[in-house]
Amino acid sequence: MFKIECESVIFGSKLQNRFSAITMDRKFLQKPSVEELNKLGKNTISEVLGMSFTEIGDNYLIAKMPVDKRTHQPYGLLHGGASVVLAETLGSVAAMLMVDPDKFYCVGLEINANHIRGIKEGWVYGKTTPVHVGRTTQVWQIEIKNEREQLICVSRITMAVVKK
Repeated sequence: MFKIECESVIFGSKLQNRFSAITMDRKFLQKPSVEELNKLGKNTISEVLGMSFTEIGDNYLIAKMPVDKRTHQPYGLLHGGASVVLAETLGSVAAMLMVDPDKFYCVGLEINANHIRGIKEGWVYGKTTPVHVGRTTQVWQIEIKNEREQLICVSRITMAVVKK
């Protein structure tokens, strides 16, 4: 497991941890239930597209999304934009779980996606894992697979960690 040694520095009369925005062992600072995560999507595009979280680990999230008329493009395949919405949802929520919500919030800086395989119906499952968890930015990798575990899309999102 990757672990960062934390360096403390003195600012004025206060001893502060230089990496206070992140967890040192790359585990989520917050560990809500799957039900609590799904409440975040109420009245959002996640709800419209039928997304739901299915699993939360120490430093990863899994969510699913149906491939149906809500997520199709005109040729009846999964719309690439729907895959990106799933990826951004996973990466954004994961980034949020890595910080102290009383001190920081996270916003997207950049997202990219490579669409590997088409799918016409069923479900896709996205899993996000950290690539980099830093003081001011985070990078998350998202793999989206079909029910047969074939890769549909791979995406990467960069998040800014902003002090409140």
